Amino acid sequence: MTRDWMFHCYILKCSDGSYYVGHTDNMEQRLAEHQSGAFPGYTYKRRPVELIWNDAFQTRDDAKTAEKQIKGWSRAKKEALAQGNWDQISELAKCRSRNR
Repeated sequence: MTRDWMFHCYILKCSDGSYYVGHTDNMEQRLAEHQSGAFPGYTYKRRPVELIWNDAFQTRDDAKTAEKQIKGWSRAKKEALAQGNWDQISELAKCRSRNR
C-alpha cells in the first residue's frame, strides 16, 4: 500500500499582526503545535495564530521552494495571496521589479 504524500506551504497571521510562512506534511498537527506553543520560535510569543493561506504540493522540495519564495515577498503581496487576488500579486511583482 502506498501513500500519496501531500506537503503544505502556509501563512499564519500572528496576534501582533505579523506573518509567519512555513511548510509541513501535516497541516492540522503543525497548526496545533503553533497554537499550543509546543516549540519555541517565531510564533511562540505571538499566539494565537490564524491560518490565512495554505496550498498543497506533491513533494517537500516543492513546498520548501514555495515557502522560500513567499518569505521574500512584501507584506502586501502575502496579503494578496491570502485573499487569492492574483491581479494584485502580479501588479505588486511588476512594481518591485521596476524599483530595482
